[in-house]
Amino acid sequence: MKTLLKEIRPALFSTLVLAGVTCGIYPLVVTVIAQAAFNDEAHGSLILDKDGQVRGSKLLGQNFTGERYFHPRPSAAGSGYDAASSGGSNLGPTSQKLHDQIQERVAAYRGQNGLAETVQVPADAVTASGSGLDPHISQENAEMQAARVAKARGLSLEAVRAKIQASTAQRGLGVLGEAGVNVVLLNLALDAAN
Repeated sequence: MKTLLKEIRPALFSTLVLAGVTCGIYPLVVTVIAQAAFNDEAHGSLILDKDGQVRGSKLLGQNFTGERYFHPRPSAAGSGYDAASSGGSNLGPTSQKLHDQIQERVAAYRGQNGLAETVQVPADAVTASGSGLDPHISQENAEMQAARVAKARGLSLEAVRAKIQASTAQRGLGVLGEAGVNVVLLNLALDAAN
């Protein structure tokens, strides 16, 4: 029995020390660093209106509909942009269901934006992101929607394009990824101006 206790004591001590470090000290250090260096991100990158009410997050898409709004890319997350159900559709490139969905979305996109049958529709306008929560669309997608939004809001096309540029996030470090237009920020900026 004495030998057993001699073996268990260091194991229990090691477990308690590691639990204290990994469950207490490490999370505390990470939280302090995040609050100090990345305060906005640590609190969810929330978008507040002039009254301090939360209107959304810069990191999560919202399902905007109607002629006055830029439309986000489709979402496969729950009933659309449901953060609790984040994920893709899991339909593969040979899926007939995916093919049919894309054909329907292409036709709807062309109809909404008054585009000819020969105009290539950007891929991000008809396919969901991997998470289903992406708030960004390509600049090409935004430009194709600009005329519809400008007409519905009674704005000049140049004014809408200026808002697009102001809501565009450039490539990370100048080389990573592609530039993208944050639809949530763009639509809220348009609402605030018009």
